[in-house]
Amino acid sequence: MAAEAIASSDVVSGDMIFEPVLEERVFRFDCSASDRQAAYPSLSFVNGKDRDTPISTHMRPLYTPTYQCVRGQQLVKLEFPAGTSLYGTGEVSGQLERTGKRIFTWNTVSGGYGTGTTSLYQSHPWVLAVLPNGEALGVLADTTRRCEIDLRKESTIQFIAPSSYPVITFGPFTSPTDALVSLSHTVGTVFMPPKWSLGYNQCRWSYDSEKRVREICRTFREKGIPCDGIWMDIDYMDGFRCFTFDKECFPDPKSLVADLHLNGFKAIWMLDPGIKHEDGYFVYDSGSKIDVWIQKADGTPFIGEVWPGPCVFPDYTQSKVRSWWASLVKDFIYNGVDGIWNDMNEPAVFQSVTKTMPESNIHRGDDEIGGCQNHSYYHNVYGMLMARSTYEGMKLADKDKRPFVLTRAGFIGSQRYAATWTGDNVSNWEHLHMSISMVLQLGLSGQPLSGPDIGGFDGNATPRLFGRWMGIGAMFPFCRGHTESDSIDHEPWSFGEECEEVCRLALKRRYRLLPHIYTLFYMAHTTGTLVASPTFFADPEDLTLRKLENSFLLGPVLVCASTLPDQRSDKLQHALPKGIWQIFDFEDSHPDLPSLYLRGGSILPLGPPHQHVGESKPSDDLTLLVALDENGKAKGVLFEDDGDGYGFTEGQYLLTHYEAELQMSEVTIRVSKSEGLWKRPKRRLIVKILLGGGAVIDAWGMDGEDLQIAMPAEAEVSNLVSGSKEKYKIRLESAKLISDTEKASEHMGVELSWTPIELKSGDWALKVVPWIGGRVISMAHLPSGTQWLHSRVEVNGYEEYCGTEYRSAGCTEEYSVVERSLQHGGEEESLMLESDIGGGMILQRKLTVPKDNPKIFKIDSKILARNVGAGSGGFSRLVCLRVHPMFTLLHPTESFISFTSIAGSKQEIWPESGEEFYEGNLLPNGEWMLVDKCQGLALVNRFNVKEVFKCFIHWGTGTVNLELWSEERPVSNQSPLAISHEYEVIKIP
Repeated sequence: MAAEAIASSDVVSGDMIFEPVLEERVFRFDCSASDRQAAYPSLSFVNGKDRDTPISTHMRPLYTPTYQCVRGQQLVKLEFPAGTSLYGTGEVSGQLERTGKRIFTWNTVSGGYGTGTTSLYQSHPWVLAVLPNGEALGVLADTTRRCEIDLRKESTIQFIAPSSYPVITFGPFTSPTDALVSLSHTVGTVFMPPKWSLGYNQCRWSYDSEKRVREICRTFREKGIPCDGIWMDIDYMDGFRCFTFDKECFPDPKSLVADLHLNGFKAIWMLDPGIKHEDGYFVYDSGSKIDVWIQKADGTPFIGEVWPGPCVFPDYTQSKVRSWWASLVKDFIYNGVDGIWNDMNEPAVFQSVTKTMPESNIHRGDDEIGGCQNHSYYHNVYGMLMARSTYEGMKLADKDKRPFVLTRAGFIGSQRYAATWTGDNVSNWEHLHMSISMVLQLGLSGQPLSGPDIGGFDGNATPRLFGRWMGIGAMFPFCRGHTESDSIDHEPWSFGEECEEVCRLALKRRYRLLPHIYTLFYMAHTTGTLVASPTFFADPEDLTLRKLENSFLLGPVLVCASTLPDQRSDKLQHALPKGIWQIFDFEDSHPDLPSLYLRGGSILPLGPPHQHVGESKPSDDLTLLVALDENGKAKGVLFEDDGDGYGFTEGQYLLTHYEAELQMSEVTIRVSKSEGLWKRPKRRLIVKILLGGGAVIDAWGMDGEDLQIAMPAEAEVSNLVSGSKEKYKIRLESAKLISDTEKASEHMGVELSWTPIELKSGDWALKVVPWIGGRVISMAHLPSGTQWLHSRVEVNGYEEYCGTEYRSAGCTEEYSVVERSLQHGGEEESLMLESDIGGGMILQRKLTVPKDNPKIFKIDSKILARNVGAGSGGFSRLVCLRVHPMFTLLHPTESFISFTSIAGSKQEIWPESGEEFYEGNLLPNGEWMLVDKCQGLALVNRFNVKEVFKCFIHWGTGTVNLELWSEERPVSNQSPLAISHEYEVIKIP
């Protein structure tokens, strides 16, 4: 029975009531019986009726959530034993273990996101709690609305979302894997991908012509670098109109794709939801005829700006609209389309502070998914419903091929229809490191088919960064290189011979492992197990493994990588779970490639390193790599089918269970069990038994027949291991290292590096890039876990100019580090930068976290005359010190600027105001603040009113500039221009 609720005029609280649903150990919790009856349909469950249908069981939940309902919000809290580790929350940046983090499920365009970004492109209101004893329990807040997931208190999960919604708990189970399998019974397993999609995929924004596409594909084959997919971004379209082709650049896509197929390539094309608002455009006309568009509150179609210009948006919440879209996809496939890439489907809208459409827009949804609702209800599932419609259209086009859809936006359950990637990441080492945790986190939230843009999307990779990223990315479930339009070339051969060779080795590794990876996806599809998982899954009771972020498991294979620029993977001290872990390679070890280990007791199936999946044949040699356990035994499994189509659902496959056993100094490898209607191919079987230190003994026979291998004597094993270690050492010493081009010039005795400088002290963590604009690219407040500013290296962030013109001198110049004080021995943390802005002037900036007030950080900036010519009387040209920070709005509709003017008037400036100047008596009286009502926080900016001549507010798409301008005048040695100001985060009522 629920505890008696405590009620007041505006607050209701108590223990949630429960009923068992779906299967053993799964419980649905609601605030009350009336809330249970009033709950909206589930868009998370494969079958929504499962959530609403109690089952009979004697089990009761071990952990009961409490709730509090206040002012239309439902707060749900679950507390666990001290030492519980928290994971999941879907597509999120930052650390793997989520304690201390708070995020908001609101699908958001988040290009160049950082470790503290609180909303990305997808929403997964799900947390996996791993208890100190290794048992695990999952918690799902079954709501599509914006939901705050607060994990800042240790061993505690808190959800806050509009009332009312049920909470589903899974477990406790004996292991995290069991909890995730149970989740898959609820939200579905990953679709079975066509095998070619698991090869390497090459993309950029954009391969903008048929000629360029052919050139890229030809180069892959000439250089012997494996690749299966070539991707076309929006520039293939006619004026960005979906379902069209540019007649000059892509005059005959069907012939192009036919030629690509002859060379082993598949073609994947982008489709966005924004449909150009244009009479005579067949997609717009056909959609308007049957009334498919999302509407404004007044019942007229909503029109928003995207790539084609003014656009309307399909309302995928209606079955008739999904069918209409599916029919368009079906016809589109006949042009030679092998896969489809759904982008911009948060949905993204340009020239909007919120980066999306108004929440007041209307969706006329089907009753079974929630009926007619405003956009705030359907926003988070819009991308999933688009992916579903695309998937269904591809199935209509060819029942003998499996659809392949990649989606940027998604919701928990999207894996039933589409793969995903981690969005517009950045070409830097932080994002390389973070990509491991992000891929794992998606897997821990039900989406096993994901990967990052290898090399980074925003900005230019360096050779070492790109090579290292390819080494790791080749081990991810989804493997694709991609970059933005303004970057340098990011193909595997674009960074010199050394990097090219590392990429070739990395991708050959992937193709050798494809039999194993494909088997993992079959198991994920049929049973809900993971493809890539955190290292601690090998021993959930080992608390020391739970925060490891530079290694992961690919089934029984442990991948250990270096994500630091100056640290080779072979020099790392790898943290291994308990038990036997045998290091192995393919005689391809390299300092920039991850180290690989096979768990004792495992058999790993391997294939030849083909150039593309289409080259493989059932008769290819099959290699089994064997690592015996403490008892001299091992087992493994291999799934084989046509690699496409649905014959496997009718028994047209071969699932082979292999086992190895050591008896009397002889290892026997045999087939222990087979499933499926396929006959075993006649092929050679090569068995390699790992002895330690990378040493192997091998033998060959015929697949399906028992094979005996005599184990060498102990002395011989020792010699083999020593010899293997020596060969490994020689390989590493003779490897051609990727040149380090990441060093910039030196100034005033301080070396600059392409790695951002970090100031971390008191309440603040800042990142500064001296080499371009000296800009602050990250501004994180540690106690609240908020990131108020985050930008790309070359634009935005915190900048300063020496003129009233936008991006005038000082914005892009290289800065020198002239002073750096670290916080030790009682000193305060500070950094001083200088840049020559021409005309004998210097722009100087000092950033400080004061030791006597660590809640703030200060910026003291000056324009100094260092070497102004005598002919000008010692005075410079006219200059203005313009402080230009661009802050990120985590909740644009809930954010505003507040200040009291010098004249005493109180001001609240909301995004609708556009841009405003304030000067004279209307100037803020030394303080203004950026308020985020949703978080209950404000960023306060204090300044000296004697130094600031005017203030400027500019609202952008998900951003706001709070600028401070000095007066405009010449400077001399005796009269510099200066602005001193500081920032602090405060709580607001």
